[in-house]
Amino acid sequence: MHRDAHLSTAAHTNAAWMARRRAALPAGLGQTYEVFAERAEGAEIWDVEGKRYIDFAGGIAVLNTGHRHPAIVEAVKAQLDKLHHTCFQVLAYQPYVELAERLIAKAPGDFAKKAFFLSTGAEAVENAIKIARAATGRQAVIAFGGGFHGRTLLGMALTGKVAPYKAGFGPFPAEIYHAEYPNALHGVSVDDALRSLHHIFKYDVEPQRVAAIILEPVQGEGGFYVAPLEFARALRALCDQHGIVFIADEVQTGAGRTGTWLACEQWGVAPDLITMAKSMAGGFPISAVIGKAELMDAVPAGGLGGTYAGHPLACAAALAVLDVFERERLLERSRAIGERLRAGLTAMMSRHPEIRDVRGLGAMVAIELFEGGDLNRPAAELTRRLCNEALQRGLVLLSCGLYGNVIRILVPLTASDALLDEGLAIMEQALVAAKG
Repeated sequence: MHRDAHLSTAAHTNAAWMARRRAALPAGLGQTYEVFAERAEGAEIWDVEGKRYIDFAGGIAVLNTGHRHPAIVEAVKAQLDKLHHTCFQVLAYQPYVELAERLIAKAPGDFAKKAFFLSTGAEAVENAIKIARAATGRQAVIAFGGGFHGRTLLGMALTGKVAPYKAGFGPFPAEIYHAEYPNALHGVSVDDALRSLHHIFKYDVEPQRVAAIILEPVQGEGGFYVAPLEFARALRALCDQHGIVFIADEVQTGAGRTGTWLACEQWGVAPDLITMAKSMAGGFPISAVIGKAELMDAVPAGGLGGTYAGHPLACAAALAVLDVFERERLLERSRAIGERLRAGLTAMMSRHPEIRDVRGLGAMVAIELFEGGDLNRPAAELTRRLCNEALQRGLVLLSCGLYGNVIRILVPLTASDALLDEGLAIMEQALVAAKG
């Protein structure tokens, strides 16, 4: 008995599970850290060996309401006791319609809106493009360098980063063009970005053949660069001028991460279509397209949907997320967390010249590192070491950016100030160790 118990314990380690993972799963399915999570609460995770971690990754922007929020767990349990699948296109169910109504009410724009649901962010993006093409009768789409829109074939085509997302997977769908995204730190002004759009119109495709322009209000994988307000407003005017559908990809920014329910609320102009996913259901798989009713209705019956799209359990979870945001005032908390993180990281920057920028919107915050503080030398290796050192000390971080030198923070909005401060302290300790 004692020997069997020992073998069972030995088999329940991160190393043992990683060995089984490598044997069973393809190499292309990446994993940032060789850790297997066993349980989680709020903004903390425990692995299979019992080690505790502070979660500054949030499942890549999926856990704005934290791990296993009691209200979300209870809502899903209650729905499970009623039904868990019919396929909405066969037999409808109430939570789907209720969720659509509530999201429509929260979306910006003084015009009639409709919404429908899918399962992933990439699906939402692809369906937004389908709607834009159906409504305009046009084919071309303009996205931006550094943008990320998914791993499906069209999602990869829209994504403005080759490695690791696009390398080896072509050819991609035609009529996709990439303009520059404004990035003052790397020398791309708003005027430069707008000029690149006009170059596309001059060199590649006339605006009368462009169905949509798709923009992340804050680039996610691209490095947490915030789209300047004047840029979003200029795009709105450009789309109005040429009859182009303006799409805000809020898959990562949406559901309160930036201090408003949707980041595009801060623009002062409304996009035509909005995509959401990630945190809108607190970790349950669902995505949404929300937008102008006249555009949404351009697709004939049967052109939208999916077998699992708008799953009843995910709809129940998403309704609970909306309730939690209102009851716990999480939009205010998002802004407060962002201020606390930026203050702590700015103080850290004053002590470490490798950190050249602290930026973000609401609680969507990042730092960018350069060797010796030289903007011509992005510090990808230092960033990698920092993340690994942080993990050893019990903090989960994520890197991103075109040069792999950005660390993004996506801590749950339910995290306490004490936990935030503990995480920031570990982050600085890890940076010191990474610098050697």
